[in-house]
Amino acid sequence: MFRRIIRLAAPAVALLGISLAGLVSGSAPAMAQGVVRATHGEWQMRCETPPGASAEQCALVQNVAAEDRPNISLLVIVLKTADNKSRLLRVVAPLGVLLPAGLGLKIDQTDVGRAGFVRCLNTGCIAEVVMDDTLLDRLKKGQTATFIVFQTPEEGIGIPVTLAGFAPGFDALP
Repeated sequence: MFRRIIRLAAPAVALLGISLAGLVSGSAPAMAQGVVRATHGEWQMRCETPPGASAEQCALVQNVAAEDRPNISLLVIVLKTADNKSRLLRVVAPLGVLLPAGLGLKIDQTDVGRAGFVRCLNTGCIAEVVMDDTLLDRLKKGQTATFIVFQTPEEGIGIPVTLAGFAPGFDALP
């Protein structure tokens, strides 16, 4: 499970130099802000200098929609904390998802588990985890990560995210 592989990181939001508001703005399909510094497959490295920060901070970002439900989109954000001690995976799901079910993740055909949502804003609900070496390695070596959101306890919607370009993109993060 997500929870066994990685610990939940709700307090880590305060440790980030990258502002949540900077990465998540707009309406239902949350769009990432910041300047695109590089593209690795479908992943973009977006960078910005948060207010009060002395240095620019970057994140690897991909915005995807469910193929059969274009109104359901996810913003997947991967970054290193400002202190460079942790690596975070943050997923912004649309409002209306079933919060107690959490966010499921499969990498290729392997069920990684579920992560809980840590908060909801007017732009969507956020699931965030600290990535350990095992999860990071799976993401780097995998082909597809399928994030699963639930609208009812019985109805999971799988949203595939390509991992092509993820490994070089993550390695390029400052």
